[in-house]
Amino acid sequence: MTDQPNHAKLKAALEYGPLVAFLLGYFLLKDHSFTVGGTEYSGFVAMTAVFVPLTILSTAILWKITGKLSVMQIVTLALVLVMGSLTIWLNDERFLKSKPTIIYLFFAVLLGFGLWRGQSYLRLAMEAALPLTQEGWMILTKRFALFFLALAIANEIVWRFFSTDTWVWFKFPGLPILLFLFIMSNFKLFETYADKSETPEK
Repeated sequence: MTDQPNHAKLKAALEYGPLVAFLLGYFLLKDHSFTVGGTEYSGFVAMTAVFVPLTILSTAILWKITGKLSVMQIVTLALVLVMGSLTIWLNDERFLKSKPTIIYLFFAVLLGFGLWRGQSYLRLAMEAALPLTQEGWMILTKRFALFFLALAIANEIVWRFFSTDTWVWFKFPGLPILLFLFIMSNFKLFETYADKSETPEK
């Protein structure tokens, strides 16, 4: 049991490590440019070339130590590979900046499709960690779908109308903070719709 805190810290480091490395590297190199094969690349694109393999490596290690990957992790990895590669290949930072929009839209649509079918796909992923009644799951799923849609819109606004510095800060730590606040705002729902049948008898 003593390994649980260290295990959780390692998972967090693997999940956020590449993003933190990108953040630090970007602010160190943002005023620099690099010429490779006659093409000039900005610090943003240069750090994208570091971010992509770091994400692959960290995801591989995460899969190795846990034996599984969540849908979010798989979708994120796929989009990092595609959008990151396009950013480097076409020397255009807009591809990586639009990645969060695609991720959040994907999950908003996925959860919305489940709700339309009368199901909570969120429950399939989180039921073990968060026992709720069926009604509670439906309400929480609807809120998550709207939240993901709002994040997609917010990302589009930030990267299109604000500076790259602002977008980088919005990406991290802005988005994790928004997710934390969203979860905190649902504590009342967790209490109201807790599935009491999941509580072990003493």
